[in-house]
Amino acid sequence: MDERDDGFAERFRAGDERALRAAYEQFGPAVYHLAVRGVGSVTDAEDVTQAVFVAAWLGREGFDPARGSMLGWLLGIARRKVVDQIRASARDGRIGEAIRRLAVPERDGAGDAPPERIVDRLVLADEMARLPGEQRRVLELAFYDDLTHPQIAALTGLPLGTVKSHLRRGMARLRSRWEVDGAASGARAAGTPGAR
Repeated sequence: MDERDDGFAERFRAGDERALRAAYEQFGPAVYHLAVRGVGSVTDAEDVTQAVFVAAWLGREGFDPARGSMLGWLLGIARRKVVDQIRASARDGRIGEAIRRLAVPERDGAGDAPPERIVDRLVLADEMARLPGEQRRVLELAFYDDLTHPQIAALTGLPLGTVKSHLRRGMARLRSRWEVDGAASGARAAGTPGAR
């Protein structure tokens, strides 16, 4: 099946799964190549490629062959997904770094931690305790033990996809709590004399 085939676009837009399979076989390598160049990680590029075809399938009625080729349309979706992945990775990296800092008490001999830091630690511990056990374990291995996704999968016996799903869902939950509490902390700090 070729996108130049007159009926290909209509079959794809109508929800013909064979057209989706043909599109994936024909254009998947190009989408994957763009994703690898954009995100720099094979695992993330695989996720981006999958997300592109899911988005294309869900939005298939938006494909208009009169406006351009399917490859061009898919690569446009891929560029947006790459940007989304880069932003999510950066955000998760910042949150992960904050989790590491909060999880390990400072040992600088300067005495007790400031009250805001203690509150942040308690909030983090509380939210981590609310996560399902397997999800919490995966996050602990990733952030406290600094293990990679494949290492976590090997250690826990979970499939790599499950590890990644647990990390994503756990990070999303921590992120939403962090953003709510971060706004409150910012307001607290702004109202505190001598605050940073």
